Order: sequence, then structure tokens, then C-alpha cells
Amino acid sequence: MTFIGHYQTIVDSKGRVAVPVKFKRVLGQKAIITRGYENALMLITPKDWEAVVSQFSNKGLTLGPARATDRFLLGSAFEVEFDSQGRFIIPKYLREYATISQAAIFLGVGNRIEIWSETKWKEYEDYLNKNISQLGEKLSA
Repeated sequence: MTFIGHYQTIVDSKGRVAVPVKFKRVLGQKAIITRGYENALMLITPKDWEAVVSQFSNKGLTLGPARATDRFLLGSAFEVEFDSQGRFIIPKYLREYATISQAAIFLGVGNRIEIWSETKWKEYEDYLNKNISQLGEKLSA
């Protein structure tokens, strides 16, 4: 199944957040959370995580960019389990990286879910709204 849509949720004082129900059905009881790009976090099923890891691990240790990507994604990855209400704790390290405090945006992006701070998402969404035509043109070139 593909993750689509976006949902806002509250982060409690312990860093606990509830996964939107539509996403939770696909994720099951566990997921992997790690740093993503543009200061967002990435939440992914264990099965899809293996595919992500193999994309970089197959590049070999002799390539600097492959090692850097391994460190960025794998070095900050945590396995999380959901409680009976579909909640989990975003590790403090990752909350700080993504500047997530009181509200988080869950964004479905195909095989993964991105988790953004509300402020960062609004900034990025404004950027997208202003530049999507040019970005689309670059993709088609």
C-alpha cells in the first residue's frame, strides 16, 4: 500500500505521538524511524527499510557518499513499537534534529511517512507552492 495524505497530531511532553489510523493499519506494530532530508524524519515499515538499506549498502565502503548516507540514515535509526492507541515516542535526538516540539505533521510519501515539525512543514509547503512548476520542469528535462 502507498502512504498518501497529511495529518497533524500533537506531541506530548514525553515526545509521544499517535500515528494516524490510516498509516497505522499499514505499518502494523513496529516501524523504523530515522533522520530524513530537509530536517524531516522518516517512518518506514521494517520490510521497506530493508530495501532502503540495500540501496546504500550495495554501493560499497569505498565510496564516500555511500558511507555518509549510511551514517546519516542508519546511524540515527531506531525501531519503535506502537502502544494499544497507536502511539510511540520519537527519540529526543530525532525530535531535536527535526525541531519537533508540540505539533507534528505526518506526510504520506509513497513507501514512507515523513514527520515534520509544524513550522518546518509550513515553510517547506510555501516553498513548494511557489516553485512546483519549476521543479516539475526540471524533472521532465
